[in-house]
Amino acid sequence: MALARLLGVAAVRLSPLTARVAPGTGPLRRWLFTAPPRLRSGKLGASRFAPQEMRRLMALARPERWRIGGAVGLLLVSSAVTMTVPFAIGRVVDIIYQEEADTARQRLITICLALGGVFIVGAAANCGRVYLMGISGARIAQQLRVSVFGALLRQEVAFFDRSRTGELVNRLSADTALVSQSVTMNISDGLRATAMASASVSMMFYVSTKLALVGLSIVPPVAMVAVVYGRYVRRITRAVQDGLADANAVAEEKLANIRTVRVFAREDHEAEGYARSTRDVLALCQRETLARAGFFGMTGLSGNSVILAVLYYGGSLVGAGQVTVGDLSAFLLYAAYVGVAVGGLSSFYSELQRGLGASTRLWQLVDRQPQLPYSGGARPAALRGDLRLQDVTFAYPSRPDDLVFRGLSLSVTEGSVLAVVGPSGSGKSTVAWLLLRLYDPLEGRVTLDGNDVRELDPMWLRDQIGVVSQEPVLFSTSIRENILYGASVASTVTEQQLRDAVEQANAAEFVDRLQDGMDTLVGERGVMLSGGQKQRIAIARAILKSPRLLILDEATSALDSESESLVQEALQRLMRGRTVITIAHRLSTVRRADAIAVLSGGAVVEQGSYDELMARSDGVFRRLVERQTIQS
Repeated sequence: MALARLLGVAAVRLSPLTARVAPGTGPLRRWLFTAPPRLRSGKLGASRFAPQEMRRLMALARPERWRIGGAVGLLLVSSAVTMTVPFAIGRVVDIIYQEEADTARQRLITICLALGGVFIVGAAANCGRVYLMGISGARIAQQLRVSVFGALLRQEVAFFDRSRTGELVNRLSADTALVSQSVTMNISDGLRATAMASASVSMMFYVSTKLALVGLSIVPPVAMVAVVYGRYVRRITRAVQDGLADANAVAEEKLANIRTVRVFAREDHEAEGYARSTRDVLALCQRETLARAGFFGMTGLSGNSVILAVLYYGGSLVGAGQVTVGDLSAFLLYAAYVGVAVGGLSSFYSELQRGLGASTRLWQLVDRQPQLPYSGGARPAALRGDLRLQDVTFAYPSRPDDLVFRGLSLSVTEGSVLAVVGPSGSGKSTVAWLLLRLYDPLEGRVTLDGNDVRELDPMWLRDQIGVVSQEPVLFSTSIRENILYGASVASTVTEQQLRDAVEQANAAEFVDRLQDGMDTLVGERGVMLSGGQKQRIAIARAILKSPRLLILDEATSALDSESESLVQEALQRLMRGRTVITIAHRLSTVRRADAIAVLSGGAVVEQGSYDELMARSDGVFRRLVERQTIQS
């Protein structure tokens, strides 16, 4: 009797991540099933399911097959227990109506005691099933998250230039949980619903074939309507999920930069922006609700009509003596079980499709081959430190038409200090990214000791280069862990080596004043430390790394004079005996360099010592100094 109702509920829940909705053929369909313009473009591609994707999804459960197999066995036990209830109730009703009071009482006691024992077994089996499936789901989610996170870490930097961090985090958290759920608890619920539906339909035919045909006549038409309706709803749901991913990305970005929002007093503006990003989602939800209301009304009427027909026809069969009152009671309960089971099957299909949609997006990340390798290549036994950029042409992948360099040539000899200067946007920091091979040039070569960096192991290359930037990035851990981040193998660093690095970076004087010393937490991005303190922690990290080459992005340009003096002293220690490229903003740094390269228009327009460049009356470098582009 609950069949149509439950089938309707299940159909509404059919919401896998499938392709965008196509334009309808009428005004109502267009209004109901067309996504708002802002939600029509997927970030990671549409989901098109294939048998191999289903096999790959199910393969996730293979490592947990023994636990899942045990859970399935317990499921069969608990389902068998559930199926005894309607039959037992039918027998109880017949005993009450057909037997003497004393005999009926004894038989009722026997049946109830037997049912009590059976119910205890069923409860234990159900408890074991939920536990085993829950453990399996958690383990699958953990392994999947590790795989996805590892795949993300291997992607080239250009991938992150184009991708929103909030969306990737959403895939890593929400989608992995959905996939693990779909191959554990969802499979269990689907098997349970299948067993319940099969057993209930069999018992309905066993009790009365005529009643079974009447009771099940509603299933085919309602099922067809549910499938068609479910397709429309899941398309809307896909748009809703994409819209929520966008909204989450906006929220994460603003909350991560709350100090900037607060400084510019943009709280109301950002709140309105977030509200705007969720309004399209709300519009889709309203359309879904209207369609669902109509479908629920139709299925509810159908279900009530079936109940009326079964009661009328069943009553006539009882009156004719063809079925007993107990049989009719058992039949109605089995019919209710069929409704619950069909609803469970619909939910199983819905969750499986959602899992397929989520897994397709995850496979896109896991299977994506990075355009730049993260490891593999030559590892020279000795390193001098000669750097060359030869006729380099480069544009960032996110802006392919905007060339940063056009035939740039630059050289740094072993053990020397090269200052790179130029107007804003001339590509000073880009030189560092190319040397680190975060990007590859479109044309030309970047070489280290004559070896093209594309032939070297990127991990080995980056291990030879230390970086101290103008705004160093610290992780929200302790000072100790931030410094140890510079060591290839942190476990091999002794306490004395760590202490030496802190002292050489002139960081000991403030670290020792802190209550927790080296174990002091620095807060997100190091917000609990001043600019000078963060710089010295970054320098200590570079000292511990002990690189052969050093890239400095003018680490003192934003510091007060006292902090600058301490940081400059630490930098001078760090630079000794190393090949150094410093992106210079201060005149004092430029004067100490062995050579100066001036960038402009995508190329090196001047190169020489400070005195040589200042001697050129119409030189670019001299104009930069006179205009105070390079500060004193």
